Amino acid sequence: MYDRKTWVALILCGGLVAANLYYSSQNSAEQARKEAIAKALAPPAPGPNDIITTDAGLSVETPPPPTEEENIILENDEVVFTLTNIGGGIKHAEFKNQKKVGSKTELVRINNNAAGPIGGLAGAGEILENIPFAYKEEESEKGRKAVYIAKLPSGLIAKKTFSLIEPETDPKDPSKKIVKPGAPYLLNYQLNLENRAANAVNLNQWSIFLGEAAPLYQSETPDQTGFFWHTDGDMHFKAGTGFKGGMLWGAAQSIIKSDSTSPVEYAGVTDQFFTTVIRPKEPAVANVWGKPGEIRLTTDAKALTTVRGGLPLPSATLAPTEQKTLDYLIFVGPKHNRMLRQMDSHAAWGTGWGDVMQYGWFGIVSRTLNFVLNTFHGWIDGIAKNWSWGLAVILLTIAVRIVIWPLHAKSTHTMKKMAKLQPEMAKIKEKYPDDPNKVNTETMGLYRKYGINPLGGCLPMFLQIPIFFGFFKMLQYAVELRGQGFLWVPDLSQPDTLLHISFLGNIPLNILPIVMAITSFLQIKMTPKTGDATQQKIMLFMPFMFFFFCYNFASALALYWTTQNIFSIGQTWLMNKVPEPELKVRTSGDKKSFVQRMAEKQAEMQKAQKAGGGGNMRDVTPADSKKKPRPPRTGG
Repeated sequence: MYDRKTWVALILCGGLVAANLYYSSQNSAEQARKEAIAKALAPPAPGPNDIITTDAGLSVETPPPPTEEENIILENDEVVFTLTNIGGGIKHAEFKNQKKVGSKTELVRINNNAAGPIGGLAGAGEILENIPFAYKEEESEKGRKAVYIAKLPSGLIAKKTFSLIEPETDPKDPSKKIVKPGAPYLLNYQLNLENRAANAVNLNQWSIFLGEAAPLYQSETPDQTGFFWHTDGDMHFKAGTGFKGGMLWGAAQSIIKSDSTSPVEYAGVTDQFFTTVIRPKEPAVANVWGKPGEIRLTTDAKALTTVRGGLPLPSATLAPTEQKTLDYLIFVGPKHNRMLRQMDSHAAWGTGWGDVMQYGWFGIVSRTLNFVLNTFHGWIDGIAKNWSWGLAVILLTIAVRIVIWPLHAKSTHTMKKMAKLQPEMAKIKEKYPDDPNKVNTETMGLYRKYGINPLGGCLPMFLQIPIFFGFFKMLQYAVELRGQGFLWVPDLSQPDTLLHISFLGNIPLNILPIVMAITSFLQIKMTPKTGDATQQKIMLFMPFMFFFFCYNFASALALYWTTQNIFSIGQTWLMNKVPEPELKVRTSGDKKSFVQRMAEKQAEMQKAQKAGGGGNMRDVTPADSKKKPRPPRTGG
């Protein structure tokens, strides 16, 4: 038996081993990246064909490979593109006007922890060829254009040119420059290839690396991160959740490829608010691929899903010494709905940029609401700049409620009539306690008698479903709200957490969802009571359901829902001041509603079935089965 000191020593040793393994795993990704760079920078064995002699602008001597990683900056008023010679592409892009969640100084970086640079090349097995490229300083332009060249292991010579989109000259005033919407986030990318191998090669075995999309904050959901491709005017999106295994997701997948037979107009990777898009000048059929990864935003945080992707080169065979030039646009920027749709007007950039927003089924609603939101913000920004986006959300909510006011008023009028019929409906249920069909028929007859359309009370609720989901999607992807404060809310794109309650498991205290639930409850309590007791209890339970649903979502959504509840409370109070509607028996000359006509038809069918043992229903019994049964044989 071990004594107490032995057990203490074993426990301490085990703890040290566990701690060592944990912190080693945290640094493994960074260590792997450093090793990959060191391997790429190792001097290659000397070989022939170091002189490129072609007629496509590649008539240059291949410089010696660099001995260390070198970064080049391309910069404008919005973005700092950092290019690296390892893989020859965009190492990361930093946005000058976008801060990290919870920070007032750190800027958002895209592709910051990726396996390779945007615009890099991936070969067989979608493995990145992060070899060192030589920077051609004599062909580059500081801060505006960067040129890289290298000889790939396959024998291909690759020359890459990255250049900013320059502002256009104002035709009315040559001294002024016009910056097109989206231009600061665009780069021209030209890829010159020459086959210096002894055999012909098919370019389709290589892919252009789209970059790696990663969540920017811990609570960003995995379905918002993924890769996509655009064909025939349609967007195809695969979320990070699609790679997972298990009962809900099926078998885990290490790679997903598109199966489209149509030319790919563009492809990219995305997180909630930012995206990277690579668009070929000449679309070609390609199987866009995506792979999952993991990232930890802090050492003690839960691992989050990342997605990287690639756009294969067009299927073209290069004979020895043959060359080909491919032109692309690279977009690395925010998913700003208005800006992306304005980019469609610039013919040289192609169309379909607005589909990057991925609003879903209610896209037309989301786009309309986003347009109105930005319009209201433009009106308010000069008056109340610090609160302009919050006030714009409130004004948009009020505008929507005013538009559907007539429907809401009609609904309230109908519900008041139905509430006055509750005693009569209770008598029907008592009279036919075991015959729900009879109860339904008699109830519809009661509605028919007094000219009440029961759908009139539900129509505004159904109408609000697309509006709510359109609002939800619009606010979910509204990059305009990032970092914008309102009242006590520091960031409308995040929950309005005031503090964390430690004794309840560090639960965040979010005020707006609480106000939303209270106002929802008050609004339902003021609504005329219809239906049975069970239905009324379900209605009272709905505020709590929405409370849990919206608690950790963007505070802009809770602000919208709270504003709508307060508006509805005022509207209901005003409607209650209107004289109560009177129940009048419908005369024969009154026009019947659709529901009333259906109720009468149902009543007639039931009456006919009871009178004729089936009514006018056609007898489909086979003729043979109607013959009289043959009597049993007797005797002999």
